[in-house]
Amino acid sequence: MSPSLQQRLRQVADEIARSAGERADEVQLVVVTKSVPPAIYQPLAELGVTDLGENRVQGAAARLAGHERAFRWHFIGHLQSNKAREAVPLFDVFHGVDSLSLLRRLDRLAGEFGRSLELLLQVNVSGEASKGGLAPAELPSALELAAGLSHARVIGLMTMAPRADDPELTRPVFRSLARLRDTYRADHPELLQLSMGMTEDFGVALEEGATMVRIGRRIVSDWDAPQPHGNSEPR
Repeated sequence: MSPSLQQRLRQVADEIARSAGERADEVQLVVVTKSVPPAIYQPLAELGVTDLGENRVQGAAARLAGHERAFRWHFIGHLQSNKAREAVPLFDVFHGVDSLSLLRRLDRLAGEFGRSLELLLQVNVSGEASKGGLAPAELPSALELAAGLSHARVIGLMTMAPRADDPELTRPVFRSLARLRDTYRADHPELLQLSMGMTEDFGVALEEGATMVRIGRRIVSDWDAPQPHGNSEPR
């Protein structure tokens, strides 16, 4: 029998505690639910999960319906500018802000919808052409722009490491993002968060200073919605 949802959450919490040490209580677990039916939201809420991550705007309103206030919703995918208007009313935190134009647009839309958004600037630390994000050299301009926003607030940096069979190979990427955050934090004290680390490599990311980890498969894979009780035989 596969582990229950509660057991999987406990296993991840234990690994966070081991990897983050005395910082464990400050780490935000974002449970990525993009691959499972919305029926999982209620069980997660009952288990004390507060933050969920989704990566698609299309269909998000229907998925989140009835659960809008139960969680803090994180958008963790690449956000196309033409989808921002649809996304802003639904999501509270955007992890992949990868351009100055998107930064401006999210701030403007947040004002239109009367929302206060939290944003993380995505930085392409690894330099991979397949990865989105700002180049490290573009970060000062983005932070200067962020300082003047009215309705959205940049709270930190985010990155995605290259896929690797050995999580240890991702360490230089996470370490580089942490150093970037520390470099600019003196002038931008609002840069508190480091969103880095997923199912395969979150332990290494935490050792390098991650404050947010985005974990999906490790928790929700193979999850089946509980079947309603009844007198009829299962078909």
